[in-house]
Amino acid sequence: MKITDKFILLFLRLITYAIVLVIGYILFDIIRNGASALNWQFVSNFPRRSGAAGGILPAIVGTLYLVVGTIAVSLPLGIGGAIYLAEYADQGRFNTLIRLAIVTLAGVPSIVFGLFGLGIFVLFCGFGPSILAGSLTLACMILPTIIVASEESLRAVPKGFRDASLALGATKWEMIRTNILPYSMSGMITGSILGIGRAAGETAPILLTVAAFYLPRLPKSVFDQVMALPYHLYILATQHPEAERIRHMQYGTALILLLLVLGLSLGAILIRTHFRKKFRW
Repeated sequence: MKITDKFILLFLRLITYAIVLVIGYILFDIIRNGASALNWQFVSNFPRRSGAAGGILPAIVGTLYLVVGTIAVSLPLGIGGAIYLAEYADQGRFNTLIRLAIVTLAGVPSIVFGLFGLGIFVLFCGFGPSILAGSLTLACMILPTIIVASEESLRAVPKGFRDASLALGATKWEMIRTNILPYSMSGMITGSILGIGRAAGETAPILLTVAAFYLPRLPKSVFDQVMALPYHLYILATQHPEAERIRHMQYGTALILLLLVLGLSLGAILIRTHFRKKFRW
C-alpha cells in the first residue's frame, strides 16, 4: 500500500472514530443525567408546577399519536409516489422537474413546513391546532425523504425481474406487486426510518400546528390539541422560569424522546431484516 493510501485510510478512520465518539458522548450525557428522573411516576403522571414536577404522560401520548398519524398519511402517499415515478412515469422534462422539486423539498427547513401547515391545515381547512393538522404537516415534511429513498430502492431491483414477470403474462401491477415491491421493501423501510425519526423529534412544525405546553387531559379525537415531547423539552430548557433547577426533568424528557425514536427505529429495522432474509436476489 502506498504512503498516500495509508494516509487517506488513517484520515478517514480518524474521522469515523471522531463521529462515533461525539455521538457516544451525547448519548452518555443524556443517559447519565436523565436516568435519575426515569421512574414509573415520571412516565405515568401529568405534569405539575408548569412541568417542574410530576410526569410527562400527556407528552408521550401526544407524540405517539402524532407519529402514528404521520405514518398513516406519509407511507401510502410516499410509496405510491415512488412507484409512479419509478415504474409508470415517462422520463421526460416534466417528471424531471417533479423529481427536482421533491429533492428540493427534502432540504426545506422545518419551520417553513410549520408555516405551510398553519396556513393550509389550521386556518384554510379549519382543522385548528389539532393532531390532524400536526400529522398532515409532519407527513408533508417527510414525504420527500420517503419518496426519494423508495424510488431509489425500486430502481435497484434488476430489470430482469420485470422482464421475466411480463414475459410470463403478468400485468404491470402484478409485476410490481409480486416481483418488485417485496425485493425493494427493505430499502423503502430504511428511508421511512429516517423520515419518521425526523418527524418524532421536530419542534417547529408542531409548535405552529398542534403543540400545547400543558393540557390537563389526554386527547380524545384527531381534532384535539396535544402535548408533545420535543415542544415540552424546548419549553423546559429555554422558557421555564426554573430551568436551572429542573435539569433532571429536561434530561429525563430528552431520554424518553430518544428511547421512543430508538424503539421506532428498532421495530422498523426488524421488519427490514425480515424482508431481507425472506427476499434475496
